[in-house]
Parts: sequence; C-alpha cells; structure tokens
Amino acid sequence: MPATIFGLISALVYGSADFVGGVASRVIGPLRTTAIGAVSGLALLLVALPIVGGTWSAAALGWGAASGAIGAAAVALLYACLAIGPMSILSPLTALVSALVPLDWGLVGGDRFAPIGYVALGLALVAVVLVGFVPERGAVRPSARALGMAVAAGALIGLFLIVLDQTPADSGLVPLVANRTVNALIMWTVIGLLAIRGATRRFTRRGVLLAIGSGLLDASANTLILVGLRVGDLATMSVLVALYPAGTIVLAAVVLRERIAPVQWAGLVLAITAAAMLAVA
Repeated sequence: MPATIFGLISALVYGSADFVGGVASRVIGPLRTTAIGAVSGLALLLVALPIVGGTWSAAALGWGAASGAIGAAAVALLYACLAIGPMSILSPLTALVSALVPLDWGLVGGDRFAPIGYVALGLALVAVVLVGFVPERGAVRPSARALGMAVAAGALIGLFLIVLDQTPADSGLVPLVANRTVNALIMWTVIGLLAIRGATRRFTRRGVLLAIGSGLLDASANTLILVGLRVGDLATMSVLVALYPAGTIVLAAVVLRERIAPVQWAGLVLAITAAAMLAVA
C-alpha cells in the first residue's frame, strides 16, 4: 500500500512538473528550462537534507551521480523526439518503454506478486498508453529516427529508476543531491557551449519563474520515487510512475481548458483500478 501511494503521488507531481516545464519551454526553451530547474531542485534538496538526513558514502554519491547523468541524457532525447513529433504517439511510447525496462529488471531480480498483482501491472501498462494517447485528425506517422529517439529516451528513464533503486537504504536524500549536482553541471555546460557558439536566447522573468517551479516539482517527484522504491519494489513503482502523463493532462484541462478525450478518461479510470489492485497484491 505505501509504495502504491508514493507511486501515484509521484506520477501526479511528475506530470505537474512536465506541464509547468512545458509552458516554461515555450518562453525560454527546453534546455534553459531544464538547467534552471536542476538548480532550483538542488536548492530544495539542500534545504531538506539536514531535516531528512542521510549517510554520505561512495555508493550513495556514485549511484546518485550516475542517475544525474542518465537523467540529463533522457531529458535531452525526450525533448528532441517530441520536437520532431507527433507527440500523441511518441509521448505514450516513451512512457511505456520507461515502465517496461525497470519492470522486466525487477521481475528478473526477484520481484514477485500475487496473481492479482500481475493483472494490475498489465492494466496499468494499458492505462499508460490510454492517458497519453490523444487522437489527432490527420496525424502523421513518426519517422524511424523519432521512434528510435523515443524508445531511447524511455529506456534511459527506466534506467534512471533502476540506478536510483541501487542507492543505499540509509543514504536519505544524498543520492538526489548528487543527482541534481551532476544534472546541473551538465545542463549549464551545454548552455555555456551554446552561448559561445552564439545560440543565445533571452531569459524572461516569467520563463525563469516557471522553470524554477518545474525544478521544485521534479525534485519533489524524485524524492517520492526514492521513498517508494525503499518501501516497495522497482516493478510496481516503475509502472505507476509511468502514469505521469495523467497529471499533465488534468492540468492542461483545468488551466489551459484543453479537452480530455474519452479514451483518456478511460485510461485514468483504469489507472485508479490498477492502483487499487496493486495495493492489495
């Protein structure tokens, strides 16, 4: 039950972070949004670290740093493939792959469920596709390049979860501090190289504030995932976290007045059903 709750909440927070980050990207660009978000997320974790605590060790720092590098690559690929489009196909594909990679790893590593749990995992995977799929009239088929990038992005997100699951149980927020530090260093290095090449873009107050907000939400989601991994198992968390498009969809409907398609409502209901089944599995 605790892992299921943490998984669902983290998915909603992740979806909120994507929504806010998406709006910020329209103003200052995705790379600058990610770079600013990395710093604001690190600041939040540094404030919370003395309260939550954690043992500093080579394993905590090493696995955390590795997850930061993987996360930076995953975000870069994700934005790149979504820029090519169509998002209605590539977004759910990325989410699905991000769930399947750690799910398979967890099952191979010994994660086991009651029969109802396996049914619930299957339903949750279907829900991932339904909540992320938005039918578009005249939608084009994705290119092989875009499909390859979407699969790679999903695989890296799944690998991020696997690496985060390797962190020591007593490390607290230390791995996430290392994660954000490496992530910020990578992203700001990229921004610096682009500036040297003359590829500059104006930072606006609105864009920066939105980027800061997305970073705070993303760091909060990472914290929830880390706690969920420690009280539960990798397979369950990976599938539930992959429901993050639901949070984005709900916020888009409320804030931007975007219409939620019937198939997405079906996916949300299916996700809730799967979560309830996992809670008793």
